[in-house]
Amino acid sequence: MTDTAGTALAHVPHAAAIGMTLISAEAGVAVCAVPYDAKLVGNPDTGVIHGGVVTTLLDNACGVAIGSKLRAMGIIATLDLRIDYLRPGEPGKALYARAECFKVTRSVAFVRGIAYEDDVDDPVATCAAAFMITKPKALMP
Repeated sequence: MTDTAGTALAHVPHAAAIGMTLISAEAGVAVCAVPYDAKLVGNPDTGVIHGGVVTTLLDNACGVAIGSKLRAMGIIATLDLRIDYLRPGEPGKALYARAECFKVTRSVAFVRGIAYEDDVDDPVATCAAAFMITKPKALMP
């Protein structure tokens, strides 16, 4: 699942609507991106992307990280998603999210994520999440 650079997440309607792409996914780690777009701005006076876009980006990156860890896609449902917003995003810059699935049980996967612009060490937000997983439908290549 490594040849994913720039892949649109068209199968997820909300992700597709905001222009989210999959940059990479491998061994429980996924990176997704959302380009800066004026229609995603939460406050026209500041030009900062809405916090809901950050949430969507992190949630989707977490789901992809789980799929890459399991090497299969079943039903993945968000049980708990805690997001800490650390600073506003910079107007005009794309947002990225890196998520890592660090533990999988029979029915729950646990993931940590970081949303950032240019530097993963200067995050816009972080998350800790738990997802319900069901038996995968098909093994990924």
